[in-house]
Amino acid sequence: MSGKLPRHVFPWLLLLTFASLYFLSWFLSLRSLSSSSPGSQSLAKSNCNLFRGHWVRDPHRTPLYDQTCPFHRNAWNCLRNDRHNMTSINSWKWLPRNCQLRRIDPFRFLALMRNRNVGFVGDSLNENFLVSFLCVLRVADRAAKRWKKKGAWRGAYFPNFNVTVAYHRAVLLSKYQWQPKQSETGVQDGSEGFYRVDVDVPADEWAKIAGFYDVLVFNTGHWWNNDKFPKEKPLVFYKSGQPIIPPLGMLDGLKVVLGNMIPYIQKEFPGKTLFWRLQSPRHFYGGDWNQNGSCLFNKPLEENELDLWFEPRNNVVNKEARQLNFVIKEALQRTDIQVLDLTHLSEFRADAHPAIWLGRKDAVAIWGQDCMHWCLPGVPDTWVDILSQLIHDGCGRTGGL
Repeated sequence: MSGKLPRHVFPWLLLLTFASLYFLSWFLSLRSLSSSSPGSQSLAKSNCNLFRGHWVRDPHRTPLYDQTCPFHRNAWNCLRNDRHNMTSINSWKWLPRNCQLRRIDPFRFLALMRNRNVGFVGDSLNENFLVSFLCVLRVADRAAKRWKKKGAWRGAYFPNFNVTVAYHRAVLLSKYQWQPKQSETGVQDGSEGFYRVDVDVPADEWAKIAGFYDVLVFNTGHWWNNDKFPKEKPLVFYKSGQPIIPPLGMLDGLKVVLGNMIPYIQKEFPGKTLFWRLQSPRHFYGGDWNQNGSCLFNKPLEENELDLWFEPRNNVVNKEARQLNFVIKEALQRTDIQVLDLTHLSEFRADAHPAIWLGRKDAVAIWGQDCMHWCLPGVPDTWVDILSQLIHDGCGRTGGL
């Protein structure tokens, strides 16, 4: 029996071969085009950066809450205090690079967080963040009520979802307390006493909250300066109950506190969703808060102005945020704490501080303009959008908190 194929079969085999090669080439080219498309999901995920982008006007954008929110803090309630230009302040929308920032849906977020709790730990800029969050979430649960337990400074309970969101005031994170003059250790001549900082001991306000919160947002920074702790009332750092020798300066003290508190957080809150919010920039113009500094601006800064305002090498009034961010980001390396870098997007918004509209006639005379905290509603609402999206996306990846 012959092994040769009939002569008339060869043309069909050649045709089939060429057809197969054509369809294979077509399929591969489609895959390549799909993976390289700017709109493809894979590229959007790999290049998405919620923290970098620009602000655009959106005349249809309005706040989710108003001055009647019961969780407002008076000095930040810019609607009630008749702060000029509030419509404009809230008409700016943050557009991140290569992805979309979804505006928080309070109903969806509280449903996602049902039977879970969110905690903020740090200074008043985290409180500013919290107040925005509470007012936004109250849209979905009008039965929300004030909550203040377990060392919390302030917070709210949302009964329809069994969710608590609260803030624990701990401006240095570590425990610190005033030591009067008779306690001489580490005190320089001319001082009235000193503040003892135990770098390895968390502040009482948040030392016992492990197990209660499922999501935690930490920050510190704005108290690490000589305005808060002048040479007459300096910080003196202790570890294991003994003063650190030689004495540490302010920035080195921050590094040591971070070096102790960050491992403590990772140890005490295993399996929790942890964030660290970087600095909220100040916008003092013409001097610091106690030097007639002002922030009476009507629109955001341009990108080419940012370094002039914030770059430490320029020795500018508002250099604090970038200086401290460098220290904090270095301390967070190789941890599972997510960096919530809200600095850059906030640097633009010189227009959005309470300034002279503080709810008290004598406030500016006593404290100067507030060019550090933020009007509510305002920029912190965008912080809330970003945090909620990160929490939601994290739940999608892991199947839960």
